[in-house]
Amino acid sequence: TSYLDFQRALREELAAQRSSPLAKQPAGFDQRGASTMGQSAFADAVIDNIRETFNHLPPAEFDGIVRLLTDTRLRIHLIGGRFTDALALYLSVQLRILRPGVSHLQDQESNWRDQLLDMGKRDVLLVFDIRRYQPSLLRLAQAAAARQVRVILLTDQWLSPIVRVAHHVLAARVAVPSVWDSSAALMALSEALLAEVARQGWEHSRVRIGELENMRERLDDSKG
Repeated sequence: TSYLDFQRALREELAAQRSSPLAKQPAGFDQRGASTMGQSAFADAVIDNIRETFNHLPPAEFDGIVRLLTDTRLRIHLIGGRFTDALALYLSVQLRILRPGVSHLQDQESNWRDQLLDMGKRDVLLVFDIRRYQPSLLRLAQAAAARQVRVILLTDQWLSPIVRVAHHVLAARVAVPSVWDSSAALMALSEALLAEVARQGWEHSRVRIGELENMRERLDDSKG
């Protein structure tokens, strides 16, 4: 490969990282605006993303993240970007059922500073960040890493700049024939992590879930 080819590939990579919805014209339409792409083609793209994501999943990274999420001596904090924070919230709600010490960070950057004050070696920050990468999340991850917080990054195939301070990274395929990227593979990764955390920590999680069910029954009875 020549130097010019390398430079061209690098420019294309950078352009893909910064790509906005305006730059991604919807695929599958002819000049009259009639659809030429069926729903099955879109579904195939999503399924391919999930398959490729798991085919290239680094076992050491996955296992390292599970170890951190399973360790009840650590506190887990989760956050995402404009479109991925819903995934962070979903994962935090599920993890809270399995283990203590889980929080979803407030969505305003000014609130993060207060929470950072209490973070240190016994904390883990899990961040979802896909293109166009959110500068505020990078600032948060850098500040957390400076306080010896272990940072976990779930990102796309182009890799968020947070990778530079992350202890563990999982990358998902997100490109589909649409102006929007797909979060389906990121959701699948999240659920795979949940399944393994539940499996490895089941002795503790089983007791916790039982207590939660008892509490729910007592509260329901008190309403009656």
